[in-house]
Amino acid sequence: MKPTKNTEKTTLHPRNLHRFGYDFKLLTLNYPELSEFVFVNEHSSGSSDSEQTKQTIDFSNPDAVKALNNALLITNYDIQNWDIPANFLCPPIPGRADYIHFLADLLATANNGVIPEGENVMGLDVGIGANCIYPILGNSIYGWSFVGTDIDENALQNCKKIIGQNPKLTEAVSLQLQVNSRFIFKNIITPEDRFTFTICNPPFHSSSEEAAKNNLRKVNNLASNASKAMTRGRTERNEVKPVLNFGGHNAELWCEGGELGFVKQMIFESVKYPMQCLWFTTLVSKQSNLNTIYKTLNHVGAIHKTIEMAQGQKTSRFVAWTFMSESQQKAWKF
Repeated sequence: MKPTKNTEKTTLHPRNLHRFGYDFKLLTLNYPELSEFVFVNEHSSGSSDSEQTKQTIDFSNPDAVKALNNALLITNYDIQNWDIPANFLCPPIPGRADYIHFLADLLATANNGVIPEGENVMGLDVGIGANCIYPILGNSIYGWSFVGTDIDENALQNCKKIIGQNPKLTEAVSLQLQVNSRFIFKNIITPEDRFTFTICNPPFHSSSEEAAKNNLRKVNNLASNASKAMTRGRTERNEVKPVLNFGGHNAELWCEGGELGFVKQMIFESVKYPMQCLWFTTLVSKQSNLNTIYKTLNHVGAIHKTIEMAQGQKTSRFVAWTFMSESQQKAWKF
């Protein structure tokens, strides 16, 4: 089927397959279960008046988001079996793909401008969660290999199930339990390991109460938007109620010290592995944390940069740092 042409979302990375939005006709063809969540947004501000352009889902409904993810993974990334348990984080795939693409550009700076591809490019996914999304995208797009770590054994068991049900991932992704939640790289990186990069979506909050409050606010905002969109849509969906299990297990959403404490711990631990990883990277959701993160990186003598990203009106970024000189970076064997 020929994809429907939608308005380009120029804020996404140029190689991002989701720059033109969601082709719900194609997605529901590949994953029919998605169709029950799709409705027409009569208030769409798209440049086209076609029904296809105005189709959407209720992004406050975790079942709808999970169905959309399944459709996207089948359609764009050749992942035929994917699922996550209730209350685990359901990732926005376009944003996660952007991280992978911008990271690929960063790696190219040490490879004569050529994006390194293939199994020899090894990533360490810190806090892989139950969704396994970064290894899925990195392997599908660039053929990279991954080690995924987490402190939650249930999350790793679900990743193991995803890997087992998608043979293309079997040799590309391995999993490792972090037995001590105080540490990030300790107990994980051995003297023999060489990682091209680390990737991480750190916990946002410093307590379960803060996480719950933010989660409720997010769901209420999304539900409110969905309610407005549905006002002239399907009548049986006119009443929209917040869903409190929007997604996010305790270990995914909060840790002592919050995002800043987690990233600072990561930086201090990374000092012990200066020649074993080309680029350490992590998402930073709170812009207000950047100055302290920069001071910490300067304190440990790391070279660092921040890569800005945007998905629609939402802005995000990841911070990358290395302990290698430019010549050492160029000498890295991909």
